[in-house]
Amino acid sequence: MTSIESRGTLRPGGRYRVEDFRDTWPQVPRLLRSRIAPLPPPWEDVFGPLRMGNIDDLVVVGQIGQSIDGRVATTTGRSHYINGAAGIAHLHRLRALVDAVIIGVRTACADDPQLTVRRVYGPNPSRVVLDPHGRLPADARLLSGDARKIVVTANGTNCAFSDVEVLSLPTTDGNIAPSAILVGLAKLGLRRILVEGGANTVSRFLEARCLDRLHVVTAPLILGAGQPSFAFGAIDRLEEAIRPPVHTHWLDRDTLFDCDLSAQRSPVWCAQKST
Repeated sequence: MTSIESRGTLRPGGRYRVEDFRDTWPQVPRLLRSRIAPLPPPWEDVFGPLRMGNIDDLVVVGQIGQSIDGRVATTTGRSHYINGAAGIAHLHRLRALVDAVIIGVRTACADDPQLTVRRVYGPNPSRVVLDPHGRLPADARLLSGDARKIVVTANGTNCAFSDVEVLSLPTTDGNIAPSAILVGLAKLGLRRILVEGGANTVSRFLEARCLDRLHVVTAPLILGAGQPSFAFGAIDRLEEAIRPPVHTHWLDRDTLFDCDLSAQRSPVWCAQKST
């Protein structure tokens, strides 16, 4: 667990809550983007790896909020809120540090999120919806406000919204490849990306080896059944499981598992260098 001796209130087991240091947070969005100095503790341990990519010119982080038994929603689809206030604040901090946040159209329709930074200090990211077949309603809340809005859709799909950019890409079996999405966003100047949801969208980026980091925020709940956090090809042997290096941090009653996926990340984008 994160253990910072300089500040904060000591908790049982010698652990410190990240929330004990929220007064130093306002410095973090500027410092991370400027790359001029380490972030104040404990933020360097938690968010420092998002400063630069190790594989190419992008940094791509996925985020999942789940129960102890790996569920993101009940059998009836209810998911607000599995994580507690500190876990939700962590998600908003991630939004404040990235250029763009990606969600799938299913999540956009079911949850109608705003994708803003409301619980913490920082700039709102660009909002990206993966909508290959033009299902996003015109009154979706993420289409309001001043932040940049981008709809990623399949070539040939009719998608007309006011004040919204449309990124048309080819599909395979009705899906747009995560690597193609990242390249398309990079060409629009978006290099630090948060893949927020839903579970199917995060799973597709994970399976395609398009994530540098994965933040799994686990709440002390057991649902017993419901939508699993990850859904992709089953394995036959435990040796085939993804076993990334993991750091853990305490978010009040929630626990953050920060998974380093850089060893398996596939390069997708390098900016043209002038000569």
